[in-house]
Amino acid sequence: MKVRIYSASFGSGHHQANEALGDALQARDPRVRARHTDYLTHLSGFERGVILGFYLGWLRYAPGIYRWYYRFTDRPSEPQLIKDGYRWLGRGSMQRELLQDVPDLAVSSYPTPAAVTGWVRDQYRLKYLNVLVVTDYRIHEHWVRQEADLVLVPTEEARGQMIARGIPEGRVRVTGIPINARYAALIGTATDPGARAALRQRHGLDPHLPLLLVSGGGQGTYRSLNVLLGELGMLGRPVQVLVLAGAKRPGRTQLGGATIHWLGFTTDFPELLAASDLVVGKAGGLTVAEATTLGVPMVIYDPIPGQEEHNAEYLERGGAAVWARTRTTLRPALLRALDPDERARMSAGAFALSVPDAADRAARVILEATAQRAQATAGTQATADTQATRPTDPAPSRDTD
Repeated sequence: MKVRIYSASFGSGHHQANEALGDALQARDPRVRARHTDYLTHLSGFERGVILGFYLGWLRYAPGIYRWYYRFTDRPSEPQLIKDGYRWLGRGSMQRELLQDVPDLAVSSYPTPAAVTGWVRDQYRLKYLNVLVVTDYRIHEHWVRQEADLVLVPTEEARGQMIARGIPEGRVRVTGIPINARYAALIGTATDPGARAALRQRHGLDPHLPLLLVSGGGQGTYRSLNVLLGELGMLGRPVQVLVLAGAKRPGRTQLGGATIHWLGFTTDFPELLAASDLVVGKAGGLTVAEATTLGVPMVIYDPIPGQEEHNAEYLERGGAAVWARTRTTLRPALLRALDPDERARMSAGAFALSVPDAADRAARVILEATAQRAQATAGTQATADTQATRPTDPAPSRDTD
């Protein structure tokens, strides 16, 4: 079973969700041969430069403009040029790839490749199932792609939003956001103080000091990193802080009462998250899914406008996070979340929102839909074959004069 899986490297979240889903598909069906592709590699140099340049530039220097764009396009009446653009960005390269090696299944964790794969499938009358995996906790208009045969969403609330925006009810399934199986295996460690202390010692961390993990995004564009670290250094109590994105080189520095460990890229993120008391910073969809699985509360500060603000609201409503909306409220929010009783309450809220087996749920739903589509296609073909080979009735005889 040939599976083509498309991510988009605007951040690391889409890729991580797809890796988890690909593993789950292969675990459920050994016939699966998954090929992962970054959709951005199909864009021309000009397209990639413009899209990434505007996106990253807005986030770093002009978040207000990005918030305006997010809201402007979050409506059915958005300009048709923008809607149609999702069908042609990178189309030429993706079309060649799909026609050269036609898959049985196409999965996308970003709206644009789902639009393109759907267009190619319909244009050339191909048979593959086109699946869209939503990695945010609220449905923006750009996620509403009629080209998708199956749309997987994180919550019942998101399912209702997707249906309200026009996707047929039967196409929308709730599975959660796919995450690596390592997180589910670490749940016991994350809830056992002794195991968490041992995990910290294994990674060279103090087992007794509070451990805070900074969520800064895979692109290292978190513009409030220095502000956040400054507040952590002035908490009035010693803490240790893990910084992955934005770390220029590994090392350790001291900033007031905060011992900052600059880690850069690491494959140990699941264990480090399980060992942490809090996640602080942004609220990306994958980070939210991973933190809730391990019951780690979040203190959110300066999330990406639009999607991450809605993720923050979702966590706050569920009692799993505190959203510090201003710098003056950041320090009180951090101290509040570090209080043992408050942390325990927030941790329980996080667990209540978690879907540890989301990848397996998504794989099961996708494989069931793929099998149903194959059966329907086979049935249609059999009917066509029968009609083509059925002997024609002789022409009725006529009396002759």
